[in-house]
Amino acid sequence: MSETKTYNVLFLCTGNSARSIMAEALLNAMGGGRFKAYSAGSHPKGEVHSLAREMIKRSRLPTEGLRSKDWAEFAQPGAPELDFVFTVCDNAAGEVCPVWPGQPMTAHWGIEDPAAATGAEEEQLKVFFNVYMQLSRRISIFANLRIDNLDRLALKKRLDEIGKVGAEERV
Repeated sequence: MSETKTYNVLFLCTGNSARSIMAEALLNAMGGGRFKAYSAGSHPKGEVHSLAREMIKRSRLPTEGLRSKDWAEFAQPGAPELDFVFTVCDNAAGEVCPVWPGQPMTAHWGIEDPAAATGAEEEQLKVFFNVYMQLSRRISIFANLRIDNLDRLALKKRLDEIGKVGAEERV
């Protein structure tokens, strides 16, 4: 893999309404043009969760073009050739995924589902904020990796380690 290449990254979760959408927006912003991020779900909700959109807007990141979509879009002819696929929910990690074009490297970066948060909107917003910050830390580390300085085995190890960053903070 070369540093001059733009890497295509797909973030997956079941509903594609919150975590994977926030990850897509974060990497597209943090990636400095080195990455093109996408998101999808095995059973997409069909809309972006309003509090996920709120977190993205609060960070002054663009929200246009963000949509909940089926992961099958990325297994179709003409889909972007993927370099990395990250699952951000435990359900999607256990599902049988389509065959992705490009033989991407994969890792599981499980994070609690903020869309499952209950209580007052302020309490839900706090959960979304915590998830957003955890994703932000992981994506920042990933975006700053010297990918072409690592062989596939070392890169896979780093990707798996990134998936554990902040896991101890889970509620």
